[in-house]
Formats: sequence, structure tokens, C-alpha cells
Amino acid sequence: MAASTASPRKGRSLAEGAPGRWGRRRSHPGLDTGDQVLVIGLGRFGSALATSLMELGHEVLGVDTDPVLVQRYSPLLTQAIEADCTDPNVLRQIGAAEFPCAVVGIGSGIESSVLTVAALSDLEIPNIWAKAITEAHARILERVGADHVISPEREMGERVAHLVTGRMIEYLELDPGFALVETTAPSEIVDKSLTEVLFRSTYGVTVVCIKPAGGVFTYATPDTKIGEGDILLVAGETARAEAFAARS
Repeated sequence: MAASTASPRKGRSLAEGAPGRWGRRRSHPGLDTGDQVLVIGLGRFGSALATSLMELGHEVLGVDTDPVLVQRYSPLLTQAIEADCTDPNVLRQIGAAEFPCAVVGIGSGIESSVLTVAALSDLEIPNIWAKAITEAHARILERVGADHVISPEREMGERVAHLVTGRMIEYLELDPGFALVETTAPSEIVDKSLTEVLFRSTYGVTVVCIKPAGGVFTYATPDTKIGEGDILLVAGETARAEAFAARS
């Protein structure tokens, strides 16, 4: 169901501007607590993102063409409206151009996703994020103006694959070919200090933090001694980080 106009679903007052309008607070892509974010698409991804942003202290305007979703998330967001954001006129009516950041989380309909990103780009929104379903979709989104393209299913699949096939507790690829890995200290380095182990020359990784058994993470220093059951957070080239984790 698409709407030619935007109809607010809740009456909570907004931080700035007249009712139904959102005032821009920042002109650069960075966000501070309290900044306003436009989230288009309130499916599983968009709704999780929108509610998390609210928990982080941001104001969120959620938009979807499905009145059921709008009604469901109205109590959880600063405001939720039913509107078709593929229409540039509708985006202008809801004040989209005044937001420092917009996220397009449309889960189905590549055409709708692309048209929405293109319309947001025409409004010169400083920071546009968009969810991609396929690699081709991601390339198109970048070409029509998305500043950041994410593929949640693919990225999560890759991350889980590393966790399933290795001995890692947590895995995060910071860049292609470079990863941050959380793993148990292998027995061969127990009772040795970081200086004694020579991590970079021996394993090709750097120990960022260490968590003693039953303790909490602290920054690693050259004199830090590794105990049995300690958890290490190491950074390095993906293959080297994975190889180190495999020793645990």
C-alpha cells in the first residue's frame, strides 16, 4: 500500500521545528547522541536498526508503506509514518532533506530500494546508508548515491562461517584481508609475557586486549603475562589471525 502523502501515526512532540517537521542539527556525516535519523523500511532489518538507534539516544523517523508495520513501531520510535519514499515529492513533504542521515532498509523490491536512494541523493542528504540484497544491487546503490552499502545476510554468513569452522569466540573483519579475532590463549604461550612470545614475529598478529579467566578485558602491555584460560583479542591479516586461533 503506497501513500501519496505522509500521515503521522503518533503525536509525540519533536525536538525542534513545528509539529511534523524535523530540524537539521548537523551538516556533516557524523552523528552525535540526539541527532535525527530517517529509517525507510521497517522490516526485520530496518525495525531492529531503528529501535537500536532509539536506545542509543537518537531521534528516529520510521517510514514504511505497510500500515501494519507503521502501527507496530509507532510506540517505539519518535515518529512513524506511512509513505511511499520512491516518490521525491513525498520525501520533501516529510522533510527528508533536513536529516543528516538516512538509512534505506527496504527488504524486498530492488527497484523501490534504488529509486529511494536516488531520490535521497537528489535531496543531498549528507550520509545515506542502504541495504543490498545482491552484489549487483549493491553496485547499483553505490552508483545512484548511497554512501555506505551493507549486505547483512552475506556479511553475517561470512562471520558465522569463520566461527563455525575455527576455534574463535568472536570474529570481525575490519577490512578485506584484515581481522579482529577473539580466542582462547593456546597452551604453548601460557605463563609467558607478551614480550617473551614475540607475537608479531612468531604469529604475525598483535594482541590488543586480554581477559583473564573470570576477569574483564584490559589493554595488553609488553609485561602482561598470559594465564591458562585467558581470552585474547588479536588483530592481523585474516589468514594469520585465523591460524593463531586454530592453535587454541
